[in-house]
Amino acid sequence: MSLIEQAAKRLEQLRRAGVDIPQSVADAAPAPAPVQADSTVDAAVALPGAGAESPAVTPRPAAVDSTPALAVASVPPGAMVSRRVDLDLAALAAVGLISPDAPRSRLADQYRVIKRPLIANAMGRGAAPIRRGNLIMVTSALPGEGKSFTAINLAMSIAMELDNTVMLVDADVPKPSVLKMLNLNASAGLLDVLTHETSTLSDVLLRTNVEKLTLLPSGTQHQRATEFLASDAMIALLDEMANRYPDRIIIFDSPPLLMTTEARVLATHMGQVVIVVRAESTIKSDVKHALAAIDSCPVKLLLLNQARATTQDGYGYGYGYGYGYGYGYGSERS
Repeated sequence: MSLIEQAAKRLEQLRRAGVDIPQSVADAAPAPAPVQADSTVDAAVALPGAGAESPAVTPRPAAVDSTPALAVASVPPGAMVSRRVDLDLAALAAVGLISPDAPRSRLADQYRVIKRPLIANAMGRGAAPIRRGNLIMVTSALPGEGKSFTAINLAMSIAMELDNTVMLVDADVPKPSVLKMLNLNASAGLLDVLTHETSTLSDVLLRTNVEKLTLLPSGTQHQRATEFLASDAMIALLDEMANRYPDRIIIFDSPPLLMTTEARVLATHMGQVVIVVRAESTIKSDVKHALAAIDSCPVKLLLLNQARATTQDGYGYGYGYGYGYGYGYGSERS
């Protein structure tokens, strides 16, 4: 017998025993199944041929024990829980994105190298404590440098960790692309929480079939997105995201630094910023201007995208979602 059936039966027993049952509890409980007569019923049985009618069956009141009635939980009307979406991991791997199910690859190994210092900083194992170190923004100086590709792969790689979970936030509110690259439909998200179109963060989070990966879409576009990203509500939301789960790392795919003001505002709240630089394309002055725009961020790292390298054995490689991928990793002085 299930817990709910036990609860219904117990409520019926208490009601028959004369116990006053609050209406709210009674309404929440399912209708009890018909109760059959059992050994709690006394009956006088007439022997065959005795010539007497069988006396009426007189039920004996059920004993009331000290076991409390089981409370029946109900979901409040209008309450929402995080929705689950399934990523087509084979299709993502086919376009160069990391998949937990895919065989080991050079690309996956590169991201293992890239993520290690980021995780160390996020979990407080770096050279010095970093406030909000688990909030990591991935950006670029200009569009087309591969920041979204990098953000997704970084999140996928961190999701493969044994001791960490990851949330990937599409914070490129002027031009969101994370859901599109993951072949998912647009959905409510970050801006809907900030504009109070939805009540809580859990209403818009998307759980995925990658066990430790959760997605937060950018949400409904708004003409005052910059102001909302700079608001007290955003600061409170980031504090909740940073502190709610000590093992969670949050990756933000943000707009390019030199194209919008949203990225600069967002960077002021981050513990770490990764700037993606496209090899043989991004000019040095743009990189310097991008770094200057996030001067207040405590940790700034450069990641060289679409670089081609040849090893000593003559093996050349390139990967990507239309990019090709190699990496360079260093500090502002790189």
